[in-house]
Amino acid sequence: MTAGAELDPTAVEVGNFLPHPPEAVWRMLSEAELLERWLLPSNGFDTRVGAHFVFTLPPPRVGEIACEVLDCRPVEQLTITWVDLRADQPARWVLDWTLRGEGRGSRLLVTHSGFDITDRRQKMARNAMERGWRATFAPLRAVLDSGAADG
Repeated sequence: MTAGAELDPTAVEVGNFLPHPPEAVWRMLSEAELLERWLLPSNGFDTRVGAHFVFTLPPPRVGEIACEVLDCRPVEQLTITWVDLRADQPARWVLDWTLRGEGRGSRLLVTHSGFDITDRRQKMARNAMERGWRATFAPLRAVLDSGAADG
């Protein structure tokens, strides 16, 4: 996968191969208990299109991320909005997880888009999000490796 900055500077695009079947990876994206083990605690998490929920950022970066499900195609794609409710100037971004089988595992692509890179704060947020999304693959893989998402 190519870094999103080379394709679209207003988006972060990070992909990774996971040596687990797409169904197991999908459970990590679509079941609140599993999602919270590798990403963030949530309140009201639901994958139905139109559903609203909130991710909670734990200390030291306390915050709340309001989300709405825009699209959900089981074992293929989950797309949500992403709005930091505690930001001085909240921006509405779109977060998309796209999943496909590849060999004996899965390819997961995370795309976080809608950054206004002419705005200094959003450009900094975009760069921080890129580092953050790259870092999420380690805990995701650890939970998958623990067998938590198996059958």
